[in-house]
This record gives sequence, C-alpha cells and structure tokens, in this order.
Amino acid sequence: MFNAIVSATTLQSALDSVSVLVDECKIHLEADGLQIRAVDPANVGMVDLTLDAAAFESYEADGGLIGVNLSRLEDIAGMADSDQLIHLELDEETRKLHIAIDGLEYTLALINPDSIRQEPDLPDLDLSAQIVLEGRDIDRAVKASDMVSDHIALGVDADADLFYVDAEGDTDDVHFELAAADLIDLQAGDARSLFSLDYLKDMNKAIPKDAEVTMELGQEFPVKMHFEIAEGQGNVTYMLAPRVQSD
Repeated sequence: MFNAIVSATTLQSALDSVSVLVDECKIHLEADGLQIRAVDPANVGMVDLTLDAAAFESYEADGGLIGVNLSRLEDIAGMADSDQLIHLELDEETRKLHIAIDGLEYTLALINPDSIRQEPDLPDLDLSAQIVLEGRDIDRAVKASDMVSDHIALGVDADADLFYVDAEGDTDDVHFELAAADLIDLQAGDARSLFSLDYLKDMNKAIPKDAEVTMELGQEFPVKMHFEIAEGQGNVTYMLAPRVQSD
C-alpha cells in the first residue's frame, strides 16, 4: 500500500539527486518515508537517499518495494509547476503507479525490482578529514576544473588548515583553496584523492547551491558528500570511488 501527496519541488529534487547516476532504481516505501540506494553501472558512484514522511503533505505506506524508470517519472513530475501538488498511489493489483497533477492523470508501469541492479552496502570508511562547505563552493571548483581537465584532486592540508582542489590539464592547471575561516567547518587531517570529473559534475547538478555539504575525504579513498533536501526532511549521501593514480 502506498498513497502520498507531495509538492512538485520536493519530488523533483529527490528524483534529480538519484537520476544523475542511474536510469532506474528500487524505491523502498517504508512507513516513515521513502528510501533509495543505487550504484551506477560502472560501480564508481553511489547515492543513498531518504525522504521522511514529514516531507509529504500526506503519506501512507506499509513497507513495499517498487522499481521505477527514473527518467519517465521525472518527465511526469516535470509537468507540474513548482507550487503544485503531486498525488501518487500504487495500484496493488496492476502494479502500476497512478500519478495525478491538477486534473492530469498518468499511469506509470513499474519495473520488476528483481531486474534492477542489486543495491550496494554503504561501506563504513574511516576518513581522515571532514569539510563542511556551501554547495556553491563545490560548483565553483567543479566548473573551474572542467575547463582544464577530466579529473580533479580533492584534498586537505592539515598543517595549513585548508581544503584544496587541483586540476591538471595538458597545458593549463587550476588550483582552488579555502582556508578554515572560509569554510563552515573543517576537521583537518591530511587527505588527497583523485576523482573522475564527469561523476562529480553529475553530482554537482543535484547539490543545491545554498546547501550545507559535509564532505569526507581520505588518502586515496572514496569521497562521501552529504546534504539535506526538502527543508531538512530529506537527506542525500553521494559516494565516489577514486581514480587509481599510476606512477
């Protein structure tokens, strides 16, 4: 059983944060909210999303599991204005999702969850540095790096108490740094890892510019980034595996 009403803005931001990595996903319809965890086909990027029942205008669910084509669902949600409400209801017999937006009704065929890639475990990593910064700072670093390279190094210099970004191209380089005073918070430990910029660009699209993003880094470890959506009633965690640097 699943019957919910949610604002278009909330639903769109939740779907966007997952669809930057995968085309289809499993949605756990828990009594206390939605939960999605998915990994991209190359096993490089992962997303873990929760959207609390409190983020909805009304919400009823009993712990079911559905599989959805995210681009189809996003297209439908995109038909709504940001201030409109979207009504979602699961038909248990046909296993289809009924979606209503201000007189417009759409019936979405669901995907068998068993045919969707297995959900990853969220690894418990001991990462040496934690940076809390604004989404717009990540956006600046990613856009500047993209001008010169297809990969990006994220690091923390514990001695200098700063977070830095390096991108090295064939001819041009970018260096961007933020001292502790320019960050919301910094728990400094030496850290540096190299990442594919393509993945970071995709994740950056879904990170609100005014969001407070917690980034965890280590030495040649994955990066974890957490931020809130839906006015604090939803949470997104991204994890990105590092590129292995060859000497």
